[in-house]
Amino acid sequence: MTSAVYYQGNLRTSCTHNQSGSTIETDAPVDNHGKGERFSPTDLLATSLAACMLTVMGIKASSMDTSLENLCIEVEKIMASDPRRVSEIKLNVKIPSSLINLENRSKVILKNTAETCPVLNSIHPGIKVAINWNEWAN
Repeated sequence: MTSAVYYQGNLRTSCTHNQSGSTIETDAPVDNHGKGERFSPTDLLATSLAACMLTVMGIKASSMDTSLENLCIEVEKIMASDPRRVSEIKLNVKIPSSLINLENRSKVILKNTAETCPVLNSIHPGIKVAINWNEWAN
């Protein structure tokens, strides 16, 4: 079993990772009867995409003797209604100055690694994913 999720009342959950004991809490967003004081479940969906991309890029970068320290992905989640769902995830990749001049071959490898991460491969094709690579755009 991966985790246990407990309903805490007031539209909040407490999620415990079984292997590590680490916890996170969720809250319903303000636009859906919540207080918006924690990540919402749909925030976690969108955020997990960026976390997965950075994780697999980090794995690949270590085999290339490259450090991705301070690489950041800003996440914007767009909701739709009828039915209520995530309709789009916008990712804005912020490349640190130490990586802007990385050789093109390495950029392509790292971008391809990110764009084939397990979470992206698991997202329903009806959810639009837009990735802005900024300084690494070709």
